This record gives sequence, C-alpha cells and structure tokens, in this order.
Amino acid sequence: MEFDVNRPIWLQVMNALETDIVTGRRKPGEKLPGGRDLALSFQINPNTAARVYQELEKIGLCETRRGMGTFVTGNEQRIFRAREEMMMQTVKDFLARMGQFGASPQEAARIILKEVQQ
Repeated sequence: MEFDVNRPIWLQVMNALETDIVTGRRKPGEKLPGGRDLALSFQINPNTAARVYQELEKIGLCETRRGMGTFVTGNEQRIFRAREEMMMQTVKDFLARMGQFGASPQEAARIILKEVQQ
C-alpha cells in the first residue's frame, strides 16, 4: 500500500480494513492478523497497528477476544451500516469535488446517469 503523506497512516490502514470488511473480502467472525502481522504486512509500526484495531473496535467493526485475537464483528447489521456510511461519504466527497467545477447536485446526478447508461 502506498501511503498518502497528507493523511495519518493509521487512518489509511483502518480505511483499507474497513473496505475489506464492508465489501465482504473479510467475512463476519473472521480472525484478523495479529498486530505484529498487520504491522509487517503494511510495513507500519506495531503501535500504529494496535491503534488501527482500537479504532475499528470503537466503531464496532471488530472485537478483541482475550487470548484469541481480533475478529471481524459478527454483527452484520453494523457492517451494513458501515457500508452505507462509507458510500454516503463517497457521494459527499464527489459532490464537493463537482462543486469545485461549479456543478450543481442535479448536474452531478445527470452526469452520473449519463455515465451509467454508457
């Protein structure tokens, strides 16, 4: 993964795992890599990996089981809500970018429909 120097690394790794969870690449109840393995796979500090899991736990997408490790939540409703939240943020970001071009939300919607129809 190539990191954006303008955003905290822990947030970028967290977003990558969130995406894996909400898209189904990581299944409900699936065991996540240990902190050290996560750190190695993303080439990050182990403390950063620990923060990623702490933040994912705060938002309810993973749970730590003492002596067993960290797992994707089994709460599929929470995963669904996280997916919707991420999609809404994508739309907000898109509309903000379109606004920079002077496009209204209606014009942005028209452009999306035009692209979908092609």
